[in-house]
Amino acid sequence: QVQLRESGGGSVQAGGSLKLSCVVSGYPSTDYCLAWFRQPPGKERKVVGTIDNTGATRVVVALRGRFSVTKADAENVLYLQAVSLTPDDTATYYCAAGIRRYTDCHLVQSSYPYWGRGTQVSVSS
Repeated sequence: QVQLRESGGGSVQAGGSLKLSCVVSGYPSTDYCLAWFRQPPGKERKVVGTIDNTGATRVVVALRGRFSVTKADAENVLYLQAVSLTPDDTATYYCAAGIRRYTDCHLVQSSYPYWGRGTQVSVSS
């Protein structure tokens, strides 16, 4: 059974940084993808970045340079780090897991059947 639990959200000043954690209990396959998504208030949920079982990462173009996705295999923890935060980064952040069926992890929600409950991040100006 795959379970994910996010932590580390809260209030941050603009220009600040954050590090979110996601504890992963169980993996869908030996070939897997882990992803971070975010959903701003009143908007749709979109991908931030992914990492697969080999450690290969992808971050959406708009967030590259500010957001990074890493994982600690020994602790079964997925991380999302972000710097230079702006109010536009205010959102509920979710981690998700799915099977890696292709070379790269997909960036769409439908590829991830397992989700955490989310952690809220609020960036004030």
